[in-house]
Amino acid sequence: MKLASFVHGGRQRIGAAVGETSLLDLQSHWPADRRVPLSMIEFIELGEEGLQLAANALTRARNAELIPVDEVDWLPPVVRPGKICGIAMNNSASNARKIAAPDHPAFFIKPSSCLAGHRQPLAMRSYYGSMHPEPELAVIIGRTARDADATDALAHVYGYSIFNDITGNHMRSEDMFHYYALYGSKDDPDKLERREQHLSYAGRYKGADNFGVLGPWLVTADEIGNPDDLGVSCSVAGEIVAEDSTRYYNYKVAELISFISQFHTLNAGDIISCGTAFKPSEHRKSIHHANFLITGGPVEITIENLGTQYNPVIVENREIGQWKLS
Repeated sequence: MKLASFVHGGRQRIGAAVGETSLLDLQSHWPADRRVPLSMIEFIELGEEGLQLAANALTRARNAELIPVDEVDWLPPVVRPGKICGIAMNNSASNARKIAAPDHPAFFIKPSSCLAGHRQPLAMRSYYGSMHPEPELAVIIGRTARDADATDALAHVYGYSIFNDITGNHMRSEDMFHYYALYGSKDDPDKLERREQHLSYAGRYKGADNFGVLGPWLVTADEIGNPDDLGVSCSVAGEIVAEDSTRYYNYKVAELISFISQFHTLNAGDIISCGTAFKPSEHRKSIHHANFLITGGPVEITIENLGTQYNPVIVENREIGQWKLS
């Protein structure tokens, strides 16, 4: 089933796809004796029962009750996830560039406030500096996972979507620290050792408004045979900048869920964005050439069996506000 969150007639709704061009408003067709889910997370928490009720609604629906997709304002399928876990440097194509790297997945957290939906214009402020898209497979968690074993981690997946993990290279470099970190000495706990490190925090360069696009669809897991073998493509301003596949991820979806759950409890509606698919086609530019300040938009991402995500890009020529007290 392909699910979506959208606004129609001034109301935020949850819907299911009917073919390629229509949606059924599930909340308006919910059984009178059942509590209506008010958000996609509440719907996800219903599990199989919710999917069966949705399937029943689709069976009863008449053409006159369907909403054309061109008449809705798209929202991220999960509007306010508890957390978005972004996987860093997970594409094998980036391995040759690594000077040093961990032997496990590295991840960061993006705020839900960064999210935008399909077809929503992405307002990018010029003072952000250089920014580029990162096309990624998104995993939507269906039930609580804590210390999940990799062998059955996929049982915690509700579905999949497309994620654009927009990255601000300029802000990353601006927020770089080159410093001496202090550690307790292994030989003498009362002493401190200084270790030279480079560090940049992801709050701005990964979490600014509109730096995460999710959708258009949440496709339930039963419709995706193998999430570790899906074709991915991305174009900016009509030029293809990535043609790749999730088969080139260093870590499989099950491994990512298992590893993250050793540190963070994953709850229904949480999102894991699995890493950038950025391998350029021969004789073509890469996503790292696609600086929105220069190229503008639109940006379009397609993932096999998940659909196509499309967003115009608006560059706002402005300077940062006066944030200092003096």
